[in-house]
Amino acid sequence: MNPLMDKRIIVGVTGSIAAYKAGELVRELRKQGVAVKVVMTEAAQEFVRPLTFQVLSGNPVYTNLFRLEGQWEPEHISLAQWGELILIAPATANFISKLASGLADDLLSSLCLASQAPKLVSPAMNSGMWENEVLKLNCKRLRDFGFQFVGPGYGELASGEIGKGRFVEIREILGKLKEILYPKKDLLGKRILVTAGRTEEDLDPVRILTNRSSGRMGYSLAQVAEWRGGKVTLVSGPSNLSPPFGVKVQRVRTTEEMRKRALEAFKEADIVVMAAAVADFRSAEVPGEKLNRRRMSLNLESTPDILKEMGGKKNDKFLIGFALESGTNVERARKKLVEKNLDLIVLNDLTQEGAGFEVETNVVTLIWEDGRTEPLPKLPKLEVAERIWDRIVEALR
Repeated sequence: MNPLMDKRIIVGVTGSIAAYKAGELVRELRKQGVAVKVVMTEAAQEFVRPLTFQVLSGNPVYTNLFRLEGQWEPEHISLAQWGELILIAPATANFISKLASGLADDLLSSLCLASQAPKLVSPAMNSGMWENEVLKLNCKRLRDFGFQFVGPGYGELASGEIGKGRFVEIREILGKLKEILYPKKDLLGKRILVTAGRTEEDLDPVRILTNRSSGRMGYSLAQVAEWRGGKVTLVSGPSNLSPPFGVKVQRVRTTEEMRKRALEAFKEADIVVMAAAVADFRSAEVPGEKLNRRRMSLNLESTPDILKEMGGKKNDKFLIGFALESGTNVERARKKLVEKNLDLIVLNDLTQEGAGFEVETNVVTLIWEDGRTEPLPKLPKLEVAERIWDRIVEALR
């Protein structure tokens, strides 16, 4: 599931030194399945030649308000009808101010005025320009008109200075585009807590007790919830995954750390999805020195049951748990649902082909409080997350 697949996006490039980075952006958009058409201002062509974007986009590049001789249709009208979203990246202070004033003296500004499609602005400029009060006012005007912004970032600028104004990372632009273009916004206003990843328990200053969870399922659930309009907090144990775009991430390591952070977020949450693979045991005593491998013995104790603690105080919250099993043990999962006062439990069977920690797919069964079960086929984890949120939204209605 990719919200950008088969979308038609117009990329407007303005006269910033960061214009060369728009080439990589166009390349990444095409990798995501997007049809891209590029519109360049006159100033942008001083930094990058149109041929570059023609090759990268696979389409002609538009630079002039008027079409070639013998073709009657105005470019700003035909492009406005074609594009499902206009992305201005990079956007200079001059072009932002032009948009805020309603000027239409070139192809790109005319297109923005003529199009009813969503518009996303990614600024890039010197930090002094970005902090200018006039520009701040113009950005506010554009937001009031419905324009959305991503960036700028903080870091080293073309001038060698360090400050805010840097062209934002491409992954952030892609994340914002997916958020805007995602078709469902049925979690707007919902405060959502998701836990993900594994936890680690110290055995000595060197060794830990943990599991193989990658966090992919929990991260997918958090990302889809954010796309659907939810205000998401992700409490994550150790994971190598990049944080989901737009999601507030709180990093933890041990089960007790996860318990404290999750219970704090739990107070304000409407929906809670406990997808983390919490370690079941920890060492009763952690020595200050490394254990001797030849004379090692472990005294283990159970870790806190965070999910059961939440179930005891959930009130009107919607609470979802996960049951990781090496087999389709529906009754065992159902027992866990009842004991922990859950509304839904997701049974994850590791023995199924396509299920596992490091793979991109999963095979799960949804088990409800009223006894219903719904096995899902092998699906990408983002698609599994989509199905789970579909069912949660249906239940909340």
